[in-house]
Amino acid sequence: MKDISHLYKDLYGDKYDRNDMDQRYESLLRRHEELFGVSEDKVALFSTAGRTELAGNHTDHNLGMVIAGTINLDTIAAVSLRGDSKVIVNSEGFPEVVVDITDLEIKKEEENTTHALLRGIAKAFTDRGIKIGGWQANTTTRVLKGSGLSSSAAIEVLCAEIFNNLFNEDKLEPVELAKISQYAENVYFGKPSGLMDQIGCAQGGVVGIDFKDSKNPVLTPIAVDFEKFGYDLVIVDTKGNHADLTGEYAAVPVEMKEVAAFFGKSVLREVDYEEFIDSLPQLREKIRNDRAILRAFHYFNENLRVKAMLDCLKEDDFDSYLYYVEESGNSSFKYLQNVYPAINVKEQGLSIALAVSEDFLYGEGVCRVHGGGFAGTIQAYVPKDLTEAYIELINSIFGPGSATVLAIRKKPTCRLI
Repeated sequence: MKDISHLYKDLYGDKYDRNDMDQRYESLLRRHEELFGVSEDKVALFSTAGRTELAGNHTDHNLGMVIAGTINLDTIAAVSLRGDSKVIVNSEGFPEVVVDITDLEIKKEEENTTHALLRGIAKAFTDRGIKIGGWQANTTTRVLKGSGLSSSAAIEVLCAEIFNNLFNEDKLEPVELAKISQYAENVYFGKPSGLMDQIGCAQGGVVGIDFKDSKNPVLTPIAVDFEKFGYDLVIVDTKGNHADLTGEYAAVPVEMKEVAAFFGKSVLREVDYEEFIDSLPQLREKIRNDRAILRAFHYFNENLRVKAMLDCLKEDDFDSYLYYVEESGNSSFKYLQNVYPAINVKEQGLSIALAVSEDFLYGEGVCRVHGGGFAGTIQAYVPKDLTEAYIELINSIFGPGSATVLAIRKKPTCRLI
């Protein structure tokens, strides 16, 4: 295999095992030859990472502001060209997917499948008047599934970058690949998602995203390395069950928009905060849903926090940044109310993880709910000299492998060789 070790630091931060990474890529290439009979010299390697949400919990769907970071856990692919119009994806642990891209019609029976994503991505490229063609790939991933790190967005963006690189000389910027991926997920796959996940996977580094204009979000890249401040960014998977939580997730944007509708607006971004405060008596009387109002409080103040946190990162004011991280977590718990499901108050894994983390860190670090909430993960900023003990504690409660140290990846989605 061609030596790509000089890329590892920008892909995986400082905490990587070179032998492990070399073996990972070599195994991927061997598997490609086994599956497709193509020698290594005719195979390209691609990488797209997962993402972590740093601020802006549940605001993007109301055209709010967020901070996302591309992480050191990625999905990688070995890819070779085909002489026909088929796209074939063999993902480790899943059945092989074959799509003929001469047929780009939406197929109802393909909803919620990778077939739909591939067809939708190809359609988005043709709608832009740019090239597509046949290719075959095998993939493997280290993006933790079900942990709020956007494993699904990573594979979408990866496939979009393959089309972009092989047939269009990387003509499209990462944010455009993110839009294409979101289109495929919304229109073909059948999931009404926002754009934060795809941008976070595509862009590389830490980026502030303002969704005021949903079709043209404003990106603010920030150069930041949490380790230089003496902290590790740790994700904690509480192993909670996401089943039957669709209603809990769906209620958040619905209730925020219910408040906006009172003011004749479609989303909270269009509502004036002072008018919101002045109208509280009438609002409570009209909508009779105090939780919706509390969620609106979270939305307005979370947007302000994102602005403040971006300024803190620009100025290397990490203590103030951590103050706002803690505020964001407290707001999610008290006002957004997405730390445990109202339908099952006896299952509060996230609450336990937050309580344990606050007790352990006791002013030395901070923690917050991560991603969608209700079950899944929390995020903790842990002083490096406490990380080993913190991980040991978390694993003793939630099981081996529950705590993972993340690093911010500098590279966007890309072809490596």
